[in-house]
Amino acid sequence: MAFVFHLNRGFGLDNFNIIPILSYPCRECLCYSGDERSELSVSYGEKEMIPSIETCFRLMDKYEMLKNIRAHSVMVAKVARVIVKGLKDAGLEISDKKTIAGSLLHDIGKTFSLNSGEDHAEIGRQICLQNNLDEIADMVGEHIRLKNYSLNGRYSEKEIVFYADKRVNHDKIVSLEERLAYLIERYGGNQEGLEDAIRMNFALCKEVEKKLFTQLDFGPESLAPLAANEDIESDLY
Repeated sequence: MAFVFHLNRGFGLDNFNIIPILSYPCRECLCYSGDERSELSVSYGEKEMIPSIETCFRLMDKYEMLKNIRAHSVMVAKVARVIVKGLKDAGLEISDKKTIAGSLLHDIGKTFSLNSGEDHAEIGRQICLQNNLDEIADMVGEHIRLKNYSLNGRYSEKEIVFYADKRVNHDKIVSLEERLAYLIERYGGNQEGLEDAIRMNFALCKEVEKKLFTQLDFGPESLAPLAANEDIESDLY
């Protein structure tokens, strides 16, 4: 059995975990190919692909995503889509397919992690890589904490997924302050220094929010009513 070593930096704390690669169930999945609206069985070494919405739901079933996590992921995708539309209207080059796929699958490793106690973001990244979904693997792996990130860099899909996830508590859209308060209450006392790490991560998220909304013609408070008009599950590519 092969193993991968990784740093668990979910809330900004560094500690090593060892993940058995073969714990992740499959090496093949159905993927979306360009504009052909077709599903292909792909394996290692083939062209990198971005999964369609339908394929994302198939992967949710395959990796036994819990109903509440699925509802959360769909809401994150709705928030992300609103932001992507606004940024594209502002003339920025952002992939809506990549962002929606990353949003839907950002918690694909959550069910496994609930049983193993391992970092669900890293598990999700490995699942993406094993299913040849390299283009969204880092987005999934960094949805909790951005790595190698600069606020002065280009607008990216991964910062949208990172931000959108922080705006959804369970399946409800909330402010960053509300989401932070929930996480502090639930996790803050679990480990020394964890509350400070969570606060630092949200301080960065607040800066990401400022960056994103300088290009949007609506404010953060408008996300909830705008996202309510999005229908991810019936709007397949």
